[in-house]
Amino acid sequence: MTNSLNVAIQMDPIAPIDINADSTFRIMEEAQKRGHNLFYYTPDKLAFQEGVITAKGWPVRVQREVGNHYTLGELQEIELQTQDVVWLRQDPPFDMGYITTTHFLDMVHPETLVVNDPTWVRNYPEKLLVLQFPELIAPTTIARDLETLKAFKEKHQDIILKPLYGNGGAGVFRLGPDDRNINSLHELFSGINREPLIAQKFLPDVSKGDKRVILVDGEPVGAINRVPAKGETRSNMHVGGRPEKVELSERDLEICAAIGPLLRERGQVFVGIDVIGGVLTEINVTSPTGIQELERFDNINVAEKIWQVIEDKCA
Repeated sequence: MTNSLNVAIQMDPIAPIDINADSTFRIMEEAQKRGHNLFYYTPDKLAFQEGVITAKGWPVRVQREVGNHYTLGELQEIELQTQDVVWLRQDPPFDMGYITTTHFLDMVHPETLVVNDPTWVRNYPEKLLVLQFPELIAPTTIARDLETLKAFKEKHQDIILKPLYGNGGAGVFRLGPDDRNINSLHELFSGINREPLIAQKFLPDVSKGDKRVILVDGEPVGAINRVPAKGETRSNMHVGGRPEKVELSERDLEICAAIGPLLRERGQVFVGIDVIGGVLTEINVTSPTGIQELERFDNINVAEKIWQVIEDKCA
């Protein structure tokens, strides 16, 4: 049995989570089973106070009971330097609030192990890290300039257009060969923020599913297939995508072999990559999901593998 660790979890509010799908809940459940002490706080309770990084939150215990899945202790303020491990697990949007938390967590890491390493979470947004592997991805353009985006559309005809820092399938549009909406979509997005848009050649194989491959410390442990709902381009489970059991293909293993060493070197312990028809589309390091579905389909304890890596790092 490993020594008990003090583990702080930075996450979105715990009350509304789906305990049968939420990966953070599964990580907490496994930690508790292994004898670790859990402290829960939300990102808005993280602070820098005269040289010390603090968080206001609660000791917490979790149980797999719908509607009664957590028990909080007394509200308290802790110094994060007193923890052995801090989990960075709030969902995007990957905005300046999110980025600020990574700067704060940098100040306690690596003396306190932050998972995933906050420097590289900040430097590796999901849709940007893939650009380091051009041979693995679909034709892609990232631009704010409308003429550049229109030229890409003209060249590839059938494209996906989406916000660079979006998540969960929000704001994802397919523009087919006869679609004339690129101007109005550009105008819409430009009115919301000053960020670029990402355009990618549409991959017809998405109808067969968008494969989520989970890597632990750079090694693939399994995959689930997310199949879009009828009449839907997006396969995200947030918008009705259906998870299915699937095997890792030779191509999946090739992709993992190409990106795994970099992820391991950069302290990205828990990563979910997206693969459509053998093409890498995203490398999710901020708050990847899919543990519970994979564990049910493949009958393997992914959370245990994650904690074994963390415990080894803390030993």
